[in-house]
Amino acid sequence: MLINCAAYQDGRKLADIDIDSISDYVARPECFVWVALKDPEPDELAVMKDEFGLHELAIEDAQNGHQRPKIEEYGESLFAVMHTVEMDEAGELLIGEVDVFVGHNYVLSVRRGTRTGFQNVRARCERDPHLLKEGSAFVLYALADDIVDRYFPVIEAMSTEIEALEDRIFERNNSAASRVIIEDLYSLKRRLVILQHHVTPLQEAIGKLTGGRIPSLCEGMQAYFRDVYDHLQRIVKTIDGRREMVVTAVQVNLGMISLAESEVTKRLGSFAALFAVPTMIAGIYGMNFEAIPELHYKFGYPICLAVMLTVDVILYWRFRKAGWL
Repeated sequence: MLINCAAYQDGRKLADIDIDSISDYVARPECFVWVALKDPEPDELAVMKDEFGLHELAIEDAQNGHQRPKIEEYGESLFAVMHTVEMDEAGELLIGEVDVFVGHNYVLSVRRGTRTGFQNVRARCERDPHLLKEGSAFVLYALADDIVDRYFPVIEAMSTEIEALEDRIFERNNSAASRVIIEDLYSLKRRLVILQHHVTPLQEAIGKLTGGRIPSLCEGMQAYFRDVYDHLQRIVKTIDGRREMVVTAVQVNLGMISLAESEVTKRLGSFAALFAVPTMIAGIYGMNFEAIPELHYKFGYPICLAVMLTVDVILYWRFRKAGWL
């Protein structure tokens, strides 16, 4: 589906144009055309291939989708694959893909699986004509910068989730609640790994535009792409830190479960000791022997009960002092 098709010259928008007019504007060296597609059909991509002279391998990647984030050179043009990451109401990650074809006088962006469009990027570029004069390379930067900026709210949401889970760990929970916490922690770790798998390759790809042999198309834009690279570097480090926090939280939760089980064991042992002493005394005097000491003593029964009670009181006091009860 065609979203936008416009021609630009000297940093300013000339007009919205139809597809049949693309080749006319592309032929003008001082102009560039910016086309945006959403979930295009193969025949739509075929039309764009003819209008812009796109490489067939790049078209094949854009048509099939599910590509790893990358930036490839095809002669004087670039083909960039970037992934968008959004979070739904349940906290699950929604992965989309944006394929960008960039030439000296054209930009073709193809997005799949993204709920939020890039109209704000086009508006931003049109508000800065002195930057839009840089041409298609600036549009590529603006798209990459917007995609990377969308990662930050996702990471912030995950960070908030980690903090909430850490608070739940130190609450008095039963084993069932502890199990739920561990499941939530592993779910969060899984989502962090997914996010890292989409961010790290993009960092490597953007790094190609910041130093070394820069494609001629992006000459003079290194500082802008370096800013995107710095953001990605910060995001990757943040993800690594959050993953370590999740691992630590899992270990702490397991430790809290062990401590809780130890407390239960000590309580059960303490109560067992309180019953064991009277049981032992009663068992001794319950044996069927005639020569048991004080067997016929008049005050033997109350003395025996008093001894049992005294020993239990002493044991209970010691257990309470030790924190077992």
